[in-house]
This record gives sequence, structure tokens and C-alpha cells, in this order.
Amino acid sequence: MWRLHLSSQYTRSGGAINSAENHNEGENMNEAQFEKMKSGKGFVAALDQSGGSTPKALLLYGLDSSAYANDAEMYDRIHQMRSRIIMSPAFNGDRILGAILFEMTMDRQIQGRGTAEYLWNAKRVVPFLKVDKGLAEDANGVQLMKAMPDLDALLERAVGHGVFGTKMRSVIKLADDAGIEAVVAQQFEIGAQILSAGLVPIIEPEVDIHSPEKGAAEDKLRSSLTQRLDALAADQSVMLKLTLPDQADFYASLVEHPRVLRVVALSGGYSREEADSKLSSNHGVIASFSRALTEGLSAQQSDAEFDGALDAAIASIYAASIT
Repeated sequence: MWRLHLSSQYTRSGGAINSAENHNEGENMNEAQFEKMKSGKGFVAALDQSGGSTPKALLLYGLDSSAYANDAEMYDRIHQMRSRIIMSPAFNGDRILGAILFEMTMDRQIQGRGTAEYLWNAKRVVPFLKVDKGLAEDANGVQLMKAMPDLDALLERAVGHGVFGTKMRSVIKLADDAGIEAVVAQQFEIGAQILSAGLVPIIEPEVDIHSPEKGAAEDKLRSSLTQRLDALAADQSVMLKLTLPDQADFYASLVEHPRVLRVVALSGGYSREEADSKLSSNHGVIASFSRALTEGLSAQQSDAEFDGALDAAIASIYAASIT
């Protein structure tokens, strides 16, 4: 069920539509992507800052609000930043397994090719898409995801771009049984919709690193996730994106679960050094860092300085991900 449905993707040869050849190529591509995500060495780059987090991401990159006059220019700047990262020689499939894109990034191009297509065809990096529309208000110590009424259409577009999987984020702030169960239930309900579209969902129930009940919340979350994973069919695979836990190897049972393709960790506000240290003690878990990945990168750097800083960041995150 994880395989993409490619019936709507065709090539034209001699005026006739030739879908069989493209279908086989697509199947081979998705087999390769699946195997890379399942057993490859490396990590997932999170390049999916959306509207609310874009100004902060640009500020950390050395571009304050004077660098853009409106939202359109702001998104131009963030795409330039992401393109610079992706096109860097330091960024490739040798150490990076996948990259998560914002919807607008998927719709834009890098060197004349769609971003998702460029990632796989030029870099051998598996493309993912952030599909959630942000967080709802706090209730029962958690923030569920906002409604996604246009999700089916977005998933269809993602398939058309050759995207392999999706990501969606909820937040857990307290160890509230009802709240955590609601988060996991929503994640897996939407995950089923994503699986039906032929994509692999990354389930992301983030536990706030500042939660006064972080350890207890992680314990409840692990139990709830296990129950939902046990209920999946044998041909269904999901990924999990989780906060780095207080206890080393706390999610080992999820890493080994037969329905879990990969467990990835978010940096969650930790510095790269601290995130790397915590990640190294969680064997089998790989990084899916955003801010920690881009830490130290600046618009003002020369290409050589930028590539060197990115290479150092990738090297440290890769080393922590292969423990």
C-alpha cells in the first residue's frame, strides 16, 4: 500500500500515450526510495518551514524583514535559501536519505525542475511533503492539527511531483490521557488517508521539550502509538517523527516494529550539539532536523563558506544518525 499510484502520470511517444513504461519506471523508483528509507545510512533534512516559521528561519539565516516587502518576496527568499542548501555539493544522497518540503517549495523549481523531482533525480534524496495546515488551539494539554479539507487534492499533486511521503505535526504539552489519545487518533486517521493515496505518512506527535511532564507524556505516547501500529495491515508502513526522549533508547520497540519504516527525531529547539548528543544515545533513530541543520548558515556567506558550514552540519548530524 505504500507504493505510489502512478496511473495519472503519462509520457507521450509518437502522439500516443505510453503509460506502461512510465508506470514501470515509477515502480522501480519507488522501490528504490522505499529501500533507501528502510535501510540507508543517513538522515532526513527538514526544509519545511511554513508561513508562521518562515520569518524566524530567514532571520537566523541573516535576512531580517527589510529583505522582503511582502509575503511573496518572503517566500522567494526562503526558496532561495532552500535552493542554495539543496544545490550545495555537500547536500546529496550519500548522507541525506530524504528531505521534507513545504507545499510552496514543492510547487517551485530548482534549475528548471520541480523541487521534488530535482531532489531525487539530481541528488538521490527522497522527497517528502509537509501536509498539515498548522495547529489548533490548546485543549487537554495538546494541540491537534487544523482541518485539512483539501488534503486529497494536495496528495494527488504530490504524487504527480514524485513525492514519496508526507509529514504532519501535532504537539503534546502535558501527559493528559485524553489529549494524547486524541493526537494519536487524528494522526493515524489522516495517515490512513495518506496511505490510500499511495504515500508513506510521517506521523509526528511532537512532545514539547519544555513540558513539565515530558517523561510521562513520552510513556503514554509510546503506548498509544504501539496500539495503533499493531492495528495496521501487514502491507502498510509508516514513519514516526518523535521528540528526542529523556531516556536513551526509549523508542527501541518502535524502531523494531514491523509496521514502522523508520523512526526519525526532531531537534525540537535543542542546539545541534545537544540534539546530536541525545540522538547518538538512541540507536536506530535518525535525525530529521530543521533549525539544527541550518544553524550557522548565512545569506552573507560566500559559496565556499556556506558549503563548508553546511558540510560540517551534515557530517555531525550524519554521525549521530548512524549509531
